[in-house]
Amino acid sequence: MVVTVQRDFYGNGRLVNPSDLLLGTCTAGSQSSGTTVVFQIALQECGSNLEMTSAELLYTINLSYTPTTSSNVPIIRSNPAVVPIYCYYPRFGNVSSKAIKPTWAPFSTTVSSEERLSFSLRLMTEDWSAPRPSLVYQLGEIFYIEALVDIENHVPMMLFVDSCVATLTPDETSNPHYDIITYNGCLMDGMLQDASSAFVSPRPEPAKLRFRVDAFKFINSDLSMIYITCYLRAADINQTPDPMNKACSYNKATSSWSPVEGPSEICQCCNTGNCATVGSQRTPWRPYPARSSSHLEKHTLATLGPLLVTGSKPNQDSTEGIAEASRMGVEEPLQLWVLVAIGSVTSVVVAFSLTVAVKCLLKKRSRK
Repeated sequence: MVVTVQRDFYGNGRLVNPSDLLLGTCTAGSQSSGTTVVFQIALQECGSNLEMTSAELLYTINLSYTPTTSSNVPIIRSNPAVVPIYCYYPRFGNVSSKAIKPTWAPFSTTVSSEERLSFSLRLMTEDWSAPRPSLVYQLGEIFYIEALVDIENHVPMMLFVDSCVATLTPDETSNPHYDIITYNGCLMDGMLQDASSAFVSPRPEPAKLRFRVDAFKFINSDLSMIYITCYLRAADINQTPDPMNKACSYNKATSSWSPVEGPSEICQCCNTGNCATVGSQRTPWRPYPARSSSHLEKHTLATLGPLLVTGSKPNQDSTEGIAEASRMGVEEPLQLWVLVAIGSVTSVVVAFSLTVAVKCLLKKRSRK
């Protein structure tokens, strides 16, 4: 297992100390550089955990970051973090590092290659040109999320995002949780008054679906990290859009739903939540399809995270408002002081003028 960690761990320009990073119980290797920290370990070293399912071997280990400081300084300038690392291996097939040189190509190998699908869920930059290098967000920013199925030698397929849920842990069934997408492709988060969440239309390609979600974090929680788990499904590319095969966004201006493709009627069940009971059919999915059934649907769960969401940025208007309020707080007392001073000077001048006038009048009377 080789894990490469950017020293700009939080994407804020501050490089972490390599000694503050651990993969399980192991420190970084000699391959580390000024900008990256590299771990290279055997799969069963450093406290990794092995689990076995009917189809896969799963190795899990945690990458932990624990910032340290000198003993006489009572503060730190970064948060600790734990990033789970998952390594999947198929139980059926060759997992040896040695090359295979078959003298003939068995039919089962050919079919397996043709039916291979690879799902992915990733965070993108604002212009969708590349994966986002940082998992750190501030409130007011936007998650640009791209779902993709790499069909390799498989027949072309159409990707759908049936559901997405946000949680504080990688377990999508844990509480608290927040449903972002439900009802087979209804982006419910877009209905909130303070959200602009929506699918991107049109699709860049059938096997890819993009959507944006306004950044958020859970209230009444000490954690600022969230995980987003989505149910991704690949269907026949000739699948006709219907209430169970759709990607729908809510338009607050018209109080209506609009699909990425297909008629608007397929989104009406987003209001009622009975999309699975509308007269649409889905090809049954099986984890191990028969050789003659490569057109059947495939699906998987994909998780983003942990995403670190911090406080919101002060915008320019609010900053200018604070500055204006500060200026007013200084100017008002100044203006009051000037008025008092002018009033005082005026009183002195009037009193002096009256005194001079009285003296002149008395002198004229004494002469008479």
